[in-house]
Amino acid sequence: MLAALHDRDGRGRFGGRARLGIPGNADDWASVARQLTEGLVKGSERRGALPESIVAFLCQDPKDGESAREVMERLRPLAQLLRTACGALDVPVIEALCISDGRFWSYCCPSAQCCPSDGTPMGLPGTSVLAAAATYAGLQIRGSLREFRARLIPWETAAALEQESALNAVSMALIPRILEDESRTVVATETLDLAHRVMRRFADATSTAGAPGVSGVSAVSAVSGAAGVSGALAADLRDDELLPHDEAATLILGLQDRTTRDRAAEWMEGDEAGPALRLWRALARRCVGPYGEHAAAPLTLAGWVAWSSGDELEAREALAMALGADPGYLFARLLHQACNEGLDPESIRRCLRKERVDRAGAEMLPASTASVSSPSSEALESVVDAGGASGPASTPSTRVASRRRRKPRSTGSAESRPGSRPSGTAGTRRPRSTADGSPAPEVPTRPGDGAGGGTRSRRGAGRHGTKQGET
Repeated sequence: MLAALHDRDGRGRFGGRARLGIPGNADDWASVARQLTEGLVKGSERRGALPESIVAFLCQDPKDGESAREVMERLRPLAQLLRTACGALDVPVIEALCISDGRFWSYCCPSAQCCPSDGTPMGLPGTSVLAAAATYAGLQIRGSLREFRARLIPWETAAALEQESALNAVSMALIPRILEDESRTVVATETLDLAHRVMRRFADATSTAGAPGVSGVSAVSAVSGAAGVSGALAADLRDDELLPHDEAATLILGLQDRTTRDRAAEWMEGDEAGPALRLWRALARRCVGPYGEHAAAPLTLAGWVAWSSGDELEAREALAMALGADPGYLFARLLHQACNEGLDPESIRRCLRKERVDRAGAEMLPASTASVSSPSSEALESVVDAGGASGPASTPSTRVASRRRRKPRSTGSAESRPGSRPSGTAGTRRPRSTADGSPAPEVPTRPGDGAGGGTRSRRGAGRHGTKQGET
């Protein structure tokens, strides 16, 4: 995370912040450092105040068999890249800290007395004056980032195998229907109807559990973890029990269609927000095995609903995880940048409300006069551009409209496609747009098609800023 510092009239203050998950591939660090720095510095400059300096925080827990000090040393090149990128924009990094396993190190202080080689212990949670004041005021302490991620990461239990089998079976039946123009609209309607039924099921379960009448932001808070980690875990387990494997598979695959996903993004406020957020979390947990890239859609929706409901912490984490699942997922990149730029989500909500009203009006007109509204991702691009966002995330919408629909690739040998998936795995291409600007369905690689089945080039995997035309 980067935090901008300002010094106005001799009074220092924090400015904007920019946060992104640390890529697992060190080759991506240079582009991530440049993207994050430019987004923060140029965004602050557009708001009329160029930062005087920046503080960088590199936060990561140790992997299995790794010490916190080894994490610090491993991330040292990333810290240097961030300092260099900020210096190129004439904004110095006055401090760069690595935080791992309850200790922190400084990459800028050479004094062993001030910053020992073993790191400095952080204060115990809840012991600061701020934490005491928050407790006195009745505010509840949120969980750690690890606990937030635990609510969104795919299953690694025995049930994951059953969910993967359901995804394989449903993809064989559903993907051919999505590829057909005549049946794609029907699939979208069925997907949204199923999502509505599951959301009502979640809402009814919450009322039965003793939380009736909760709506809007309160509904999101009731299931977002503010009640404590144990309460959040119990709520997630209850939701998992209420969502069968086949329904989860149908929703995950149906949301890979851009139009379906954009309509689902309209469930962002009121009585719909709480159950929708719970559903997107539950679906993200079901993107197991070779379907990990499919999590970009439910994670992005979870991040959007959380941000729309005022929970920026979960929104940033969910959107960062969506970019980790698919670095080229433009919808997540636009939302992530808008959230980091400090834009008001109400401007995006207005666009989505208008699309919903326009579509309802169009459905009441004769088929010959009804018009289709533009995708919400393009509306989001306009909002982000109007708010001053810059960088690779704000690509022109004409580039999206100019994408040609691609034919399904044959499931032949993958010898000429380096980086393709192993034989027998499943996946789908991200939806692209046809020449007239309408979204094209995803192109699948079906599981179990034989020796060459399920293989495809992983273009853009691990490279931020690729697949610009995809949303």
